[in-house]
Amino acid sequence: MVGLFKHPKRRLKKLLRDGEYAEAIKFGKNLESEYSDDHDFMFIMGSVYFIVEDAKKALPYFEKAYELDNTDVENLTLKTNVHLALEQKDEAIDCCRKILKIQPDNSEAELLLDDLENL
Repeated sequence: MVGLFKHPKRRLKKLLRDGEYAEAIKFGKNLESEYSDDHDFMFIMGSVYFIVEDAKKALPYFEKAYELDNTDVENLTLKTNVHLALEQKDEAIDCCRKILKIQPDNSEAELLLDDLENL
């Protein structure tokens, strides 16, 4: 148990795994200033907000995670989903294109891009 306190991101992930979303948000907000330049932390916090269906609060975390690592396809995929939830078609299209630059064979991004461009 001591490891969770020495490694706050582990505790945050555990809260997320255990479905303790409100506690994860509260705990994460307390860590935010310390981990503001940590890609994994930003991704985890964006994921928590996405899970609780608060796309508006999730987006800045995914954007910061993208700034810190612009090759993370999983982050870009969730960022795309957030843009879709916020009805931001052009931003979702942009994310799909970025995914395809990194992974040209990503059929999910390719199909979504085709669908969005044909709307």
